[in-house]
Amino acid sequence: MISTMDITLGEALKLAGVAATGGQAKWLVQGGLVAVNGELELRRGRRMQPGDRIAVRGREYRIVAR
Repeated sequence: MISTMDITLGEALKLAGVAATGGQAKWLVQGGLVAVNGELELRRGRRMQPGDRIAVRGREYRIVAR
């Protein structure tokens, strides 16, 4: 669970520990390994909203309002 009000997909991946760097987050997203709310997402800069779900390699993370 990620608790924040304003975050990009790339930042969320780093906070969740899925990616150690922005470069790794970019590689995951552009490699087609990330889904948001059940749909493939190719934009690392996508703004996440509370309730959004991020899926990467069989694990799911949820954005919640802080």
